[in-house]
This record gives sequence, C-alpha cells and structure tokens, in this order.
Amino acid sequence: MTGDPFPAAAAPSTVDADLVVSLDGVAVRRSGTALLHDVDWRVELDERWVVLGPNGAGKTTLLNLACGQLHPSTGVVHVLGERIGRTDLTELRTRIGLTTAAVAERIPAEERVGDVVLTAAWSVVGRWRESYDQADEARARALLGQLGVGHLADRTYGTLSEGERKRVQVARALMTDPELLLLDEPAAGLDLGGREDLVGRLAELAHDPDAPALVLVTHHVEEIPPGFTHALLLRDGAVVAQGLLADTLTADNLSKTFGLPLLVERRADRWTARAA
Repeated sequence: MTGDPFPAAAAPSTVDADLVVSLDGVAVRRSGTALLHDVDWRVELDERWVVLGPNGAGKTTLLNLACGQLHPSTGVVHVLGERIGRTDLTELRTRIGLTTAAVAERIPAEERVGDVVLTAAWSVVGRWRESYDQADEARARALLGQLGVGHLADRTYGTLSEGERKRVQVARALMTDPELLLLDEPAAGLDLGGREDLVGRLAELAHDPDAPALVLVTHHVEEIPPGFTHALLLRDGAVVAQGLLADTLTADNLSKTFGLPLLVERRADRWTARAA
C-alpha cells in the first residue's frame, strides 16, 4: 500500500537520522471513536521506551502505528525514516521486530522451536519449502541461547511453558537483526518466576549497545526491565506524560494515568506501584 488514505498534516521536509519513530500531531479514529488524539512522540536510536496505561488507553494502537500496520487518521508518522502511507510497508516491516499475542497465536503447536525462530528470516510462520543457509541456522541457535532456551531447540512449541514461549517469541523477533524491536505486553500471563526471568533477559538486551531501539508496552511498572530509559504514559488515547523514566514515573503522573491515587517506589532500578 503506497497511497495515503487519510488526510495528514504537513510532513517535515527531512527526518533526523537518529529518529527511529516520529509521530507529529497523530490521531486515529475508528467508527467515530478517537483511539489516539494529538500524539507527538520521538524514539531515538539508543533509547529504550516503556509505554504504560490502562486497558483502552491506546497502547496497542500506538504500537500498530510504529510497526506500519495502521495508518493515522490525521498527523504524520515516520518509522525508520519512512513515512507511513508513502513507503513500501513490506520492506519496512522486515526492519522491525515484533512480539504480540496475535503473532504468537499463529505459531503452530507442532512446530520445532528452532524453526519458530528460523522462519522469521522469511517473514513466515510455519516452515514449509523455503530454504535457509548455515548463517540463518547459526543465528537462530545463538538467539535461542541468548534468551536461555537454546536447549529447547528440538522441542515442539506446544510443549513449552508460557515463560519459555515468550522467550522464544523474543528470539524470533530478533532473527532479522531489526532496527526497532516492539514488545506488546511480553510478560502477560506469566507467573512470578517466568516474569522475573523474562525481565532479566530484556534488561540484558536493554544494556546491549548493539541492540535495536526498544519499545515495550505494559500495564505494570513491575515489568519494566532495568536499562530502560524513557516512558510514555497514555490515558483515553492522550499522552499524560513522557520523557526520561525517572522524571516521568512519578506518583502524580501514574495516578492521573490509572485514575486512582498511587504510591510509587523505585529500588535498584526496579519499580513498584500500589494504591495510596
């Protein structure tokens, strides 16, 4: 899709080379309902962002804009230097790693774990007749090892625990060496042990200077990995606050975001929140 189906504000003549995601005056409307409105947001190469907000805040809509799966109703979206609506989305999506529940649901239960990761090289789910070289095989094994599930490469996906599946999904998202990694509630449904293991793995990724720019969507401050640098808070499709993590995750901002008085604490680069 190369035409822009929606009216948009005037685009900047050039896009900063360090900008991975740029939203200018963005709104998304569906059936008369504003899912997002008047959103400005910038993600740079070395930044790690967490997007927080209650159900219905617009977090998934924002992520769909950032991965090129959705066009804005008004405003301008640039991703990796390309304007959404005026670029080849098929090529752009190969430069973005994505984990979502929708992608996870498409993975066949009988698929070998190594192939779950490997098939991302062809942007397919489920191995068929496509061929892979030794470099692809080696990268898939290395990524599984990096996420702590290398020993499961020959197991079938359906036999894994939920925590193991989430780590395999992150490995798959990294397979194409993306420039942007988008993680939509990666810890959802995990028990305490599974969550803490995943948070630790994502912290390692966040601290890696060679890792792509990261955007993680969650409902819970407890799921923010150490090493994340910035936060965007959403409520009812609007930005409540954004900026450096420590400046943004205040009791006042989070109380406005979730609609009740909250106490927020930070200890050793981990965050907690509870009702005041």
